Amino acid sequence: MELSGRTALVTGAGGGIGRAIVTTLAAAGAHVLAFDRDLGAVEKLADAVGAACEPVGVDLADASALRAAAQSAIARRGRVDVLVNNAGVLSPHKLAATTLEEWRGLMAVNLDAALLLTQAVVPAMKEAGWGRLVNIASYAWKSGGLTAGTAYSVSKAALVGLTYSSARELAPAGITANAIAPAYVVSPMIMEQLSEEDRQRQLAAIPVGRFCEPEEVAHAVRFLASPLSGFMTGTVIDMNGGLQFG
Repeated sequence: MELSGRTALVTGAGGGIGRAIVTTLAAAGAHVLAFDRDLGAVEKLADAVGAACEPVGVDLADASALRAAAQSAIARRGRVDVLVNNAGVLSPHKLAATTLEEWRGLMAVNLDAALLLTQAVVPAMKEAGWGRLVNIASYAWKSGGLTAGTAYSVSKAALVGLTYSSARELAPAGITANAIAPAYVVSPMIMEQLSEEDRQRQLAAIPVGRFCEPEEVAHAVRFLASPLSGFMTGTVIDMNGGLQFG
């Protein structure tokens, strides 16, 4: 129970990776604020996890609503000790097919929301002299996207940039900032939005011969959120099954 007494905020909590992260952090003793646009999904998650999970329905693309939800949560809990920016929108559209409307909508969730929540939680972290920022990036950030589109790949590269910038600025305050870059996690976003041809092609390119499980990402999050990760900041943990060697 290394996170006993800590409050964590997880975005995209209703998805496959988000559910695993919430469940894992709650098992470590944290009180978890589960943010998701689908309130029903996080209410169902809270039923399964118990009182340690607090569902919050909010559209992360709505900056005003997100700020209000964050401030309300901080007021209730006193502070957020662990922020996990997990929510993400996937698009397969490459350069020529990417519209400005799609670009802005995707960035609002994948990047802007992470910035807004980081800004919201850091002041209280500074006062406490302790905090953990964990950003869920993607292998797409450095691969240019294999099956992922242009906007998605750029958003994840920018999220890594936010991680590095936050890490350098906040380290003296006892706050770490790290990212996790998984490739092809078993989740509805990947399993439903990639074609069967894409899935089989990527499976053949991954040396370990399988996709990443959500619980594996959650395990890495739990480590980065723990007190024993305090000497790690500005780090990107690759979780790609050896795909980078292909």
